[in-house]
Amino acid sequence: MFVTHGSLAIYHDAMSAMIRILDLVPGQRPVVSDSADKIAPPQPGHTRWIDIKEQREADMQLLGERFPFHHLTLEDCLHFDQRPKVEEFDDYLFVVLHAFSCPSETCDAEAEEVHLFLGSQNYLITVHTADIAAIDTVWKRAESDAGLATRGADFLLYLVSDAIVDANFPILDRVNDALESIEDSVLERQNPDDLARIFQLKRTLVLMRKVLSPERDVFAVLSKRGDPRISEKTALYFRDVYDHLVRIYESIDAGRDLLGNALDAYLSMTSNRTNEIMKRLTLLSAVFLPLTFITGFFGQNFEHLPFHSDALMYAMAACCIAIPTVMVVVFKRSGWF
Repeated sequence: MFVTHGSLAIYHDAMSAMIRILDLVPGQRPVVSDSADKIAPPQPGHTRWIDIKEQREADMQLLGERFPFHHLTLEDCLHFDQRPKVEEFDDYLFVVLHAFSCPSETCDAEAEEVHLFLGSQNYLITVHTADIAAIDTVWKRAESDAGLATRGADFLLYLVSDAIVDANFPILDRVNDALESIEDSVLERQNPDDLARIFQLKRTLVLMRKVLSPERDVFAVLSKRGDPRISEKTALYFRDVYDHLVRIYESIDAGRDLLGNALDAYLSMTSNRTNEIMKRLTLLSAVFLPLTFITGFFGQNFEHLPFHSDALMYAMAACCIAIPTVMVVVFKRSGWF
């Protein structure tokens, strides 16, 4: 249904998505709207960005009616379980990317899918289920930068992609800081919490590596010249995004190696500490072994024991003091204590 407030027609439906439209016209200020009438290709010479959040089936049907989208791509937008990819159609490109975020201090990364349509009629459509900081940042820039109207929808796609990819650098910085903290902690003392942190960071890096590996292929395709929807100038920018992904991928591999080393160091230090404890317990057992024999032999409840005398009692007491003392001195000089 449509609810009119003043002169603005707002598309309002409890079962619909949150939709915002940005129109970029050369020589004019960008215009932001949320009118359902503008969910359509822009006029010639104009650039339009449609951002859809929390999409529903009715919203995808509306896109299918007003844009030449294949039903399989619309179906993908309803089921967010896609790997990063780029699909070429006659009138548009369909791109799937993943944006990462770390909402907590534990560096437990979460991935959010972003589906993008880049049309030959100079429009960009982004579809996502949650708030993504990278998209909001680019949207604010586009709202205030009238010069983007001359760059085209392909440049908007680059800005969104670049912001999504560059958001991975702070996450990796936090992972590296946590890794350094774990390395210092492992070398100083063994804490069971360190083992949990190691496996948590490892899960984060494995998830990022799993996602960013096919994402490199996406930007390798977008950086190639020849696609009519992407100008040659913008293709060079996509090449820069590809280089950033290569750096991120190499950093992830380095982090995984360092985490493996930290895990080996933790297990090694734990094993050494266990061996040290066992050695000391063994030495203590060796110290008390002769004492146990002496006290056990002469503590038998018989009246006529061999060598039974008061003098021998004092000799036995002296041995109970001297033997462990001598053994401790010998062990210390040998470096066993």
